[in-house]
Amino acid sequence: MGVKGGLVDIHQQAHKAEWFRQLHHGPHILVLVNVWDVASARLVEEAGFPAVATSSGAVANSYGYPDGQRISRAEMLGAVERIARNVKLPVTADLESGYGDSADAVTELASTMVAAGAVGLNFEDGTGDPANPLLPLEQHVAKIQRLRAATNATGVPVVINARTDVYLAQVGEPATRFEHALRRANAYRQAGGDCLFIPGVSDAETIGKLVKAVGGPLNILAAPGGPSVGELERLGVARLSFGSWPFRSVMGWFDKLLKQVREPESLAEVTAAAIPYKGLNALFKP
Repeated sequence: MGVKGGLVDIHQQAHKAEWFRQLHHGPHILVLVNVWDVASARLVEEAGFPAVATSSGAVANSYGYPDGQRISRAEMLGAVERIARNVKLPVTADLESGYGDSADAVTELASTMVAAGAVGLNFEDGTGDPANPLLPLEQHVAKIQRLRAATNATGVPVVINARTDVYLAQVGEPATRFEHALRRANAYRQAGGDCLFIPGVSDAETIGKLVKAVGGPLNILAAPGGPSVGELERLGVARLSFGSWPFRSVMGWFDKLLKQVREPESLAEVTAAAIPYKGLNALFKP
């Protein structure tokens, strides 16, 4: 599916992109419960959330790959395209670090993600290499600049969620991480990032300091024992992501089901949580 002459309505997609951008500046926090396929995306839509976000880890696992750019760009965008085609909401895609560092790779990423129907993306500086967990700052800044220019050229004002993994990858001594993450986030904002994603932070004090110091909307990853949605909103966090947690929760429930179906007395409990057959099928009516 191409951007020009294909199935994408660029004007409609541009409108969705601008709508999605405004959600980062609304009176309430933007909560994104990340999905991995059409069924999970349709349930998010039916539940009344304002946008759909994919999880790279969840999509990769559902396709039989470990997380960490092991899935191909084509397969990842294939999943994004199926989701975008089946929901009316804006779709933002977790595209890891872009599946290639060259200028041509970044430009092609921009055109293919827009062709897939996405209006936003996560774009991270992690490398997956424990010895060198982050791309050099200048290199990632250049990638974001190229991505910004390339997405603008498509006619769709794509929302770039620029992510730094300083905390998530535990880079450097703990005392140095705040300034390191802040330096990267603000550089990414200047390069064209619309929102700054700093996963791995879970204490309210640090999050509150980041909100005040980061030069744009802040995205936080939900964490066990971390602040509630309401508390994050009070702290000024613009966007909350759940990453692969929803997928792993579903897989945890399925694992429990597999253990319980061997016990006849447990079947009623297991089946009680199931969405009715007709109700689930109704999500996919043309």
